Amino acid sequence: MAEVLEQVRPVEDFLVMPDAEIAESIEAARAELGGRVIILGHHYQRDDVIKHADLTGDSYQLSVMASQTDAEFIVFCGVHFMAESADILGKPSQHVILPDMGAGCSMADMATIEQVEDAWEQLAEIGVLEQRVAPITYMNSSAAIKAFCGRNEGVVCTSSNAVPLFDIYLKQFDKMFFFPDQHLGRNTGAKFGIPLEKMVLWNPHQELGGNTEEDLLEAKLILWRGHCSVHGRFKPWHVDKVRTEIPGIKVLVHPECTREVVEMSDLDGSTSFIIKTVENSPTGSKWAIGTEVNLVSRLQQRFPDKEIHLLAPDLCMCATMYRIAPQNLAWAMDNLVNGVIVNEIAVDKETKHYANVALERMISLTEKKN
Repeated sequence: MAEVLEQVRPVEDFLVMPDAEIAESIEAARAELGGRVIILGHHYQRDDVIKHADLTGDSYQLSVMASQTDAEFIVFCGVHFMAESADILGKPSQHVILPDMGAGCSMADMATIEQVEDAWEQLAEIGVLEQRVAPITYMNSSAAIKAFCGRNEGVVCTSSNAVPLFDIYLKQFDKMFFFPDQHLGRNTGAKFGIPLEKMVLWNPHQELGGNTEEDLLEAKLILWRGHCSVHGRFKPWHVDKVRTEIPGIKVLVHPECTREVVEMSDLDGSTSFIIKTVENSPTGSKWAIGTEVNLVSRLQQRFPDKEIHLLAPDLCMCATMYRIAPQNLAWAMDNLVNGVIVNEIAVDKETKHYANVALERMISLTEKKN
């Protein structure tokens, strides 16, 4: 191992390079590696990284697309759970690289596997699991939690397919335990008419999640106390303000926003839904969009014939995603040229197997639904 580490070119070498030289380094490495490497760029990624991406999209979409290539190296410009998903779905011969190991997801970090297993044990102790309870995890979660769902008849969902999966699971199970994003869970449950008093919030730092046994036994939907730090910044007053200032504007938000914001909006949906809605809207239409600022900025550049605003007046940036910089990407690519794999994300075999069970279940159920 010591010999391998000595071959790694330090990232500090790239931190002092001019931007133009960094960009040239990335493209030179790409040219030398050819089809052996593919660079993935998440929709929320900064522009100076996105310009180097071979594929752009959301986390699940990118993982699937990368797995369908013959690339030996998948350089994922996203966050940790996304790179894990790419490794889970990828070929055994593929290596997944995260340019900066500090690029995490605050929402995913709000639910650890130890906390989830402890919550499951508490539910069993009070008899809740004598009912049919389905654990459902959002894609924005660790591989270990995806595997937990795979072991326990559960499933993974995305913001695009949460509605059809809820439809299936509400018919087959007595209740669902949804994590880690309470807002996506609550907003999706509300679409099926589940009253708020039948949706209880589980606080992992309190006994029984801060609920009574009766509340948990009667609940239809148990929601983990997690949220997105970006989408949580959009408030009802933002909606009121933009409608007052720009008559005729439509408000389009992501379902990770709070229930109050989603209720006040004209439309809500996944990142793909937001892009397609703007794409298919008429020239001259006006939109206030509640999602990450880099995506909104690119929509503004792509559709100059439409009036597009960020819903909030301040920047709503995914800070952890922003940790992936051109300097990190250049460092990872340069080391690959020299035969050194840095920051590889490798999920262990058992976790990968059961996470795949949950993901394959998602794919199978949504295909049947469609």
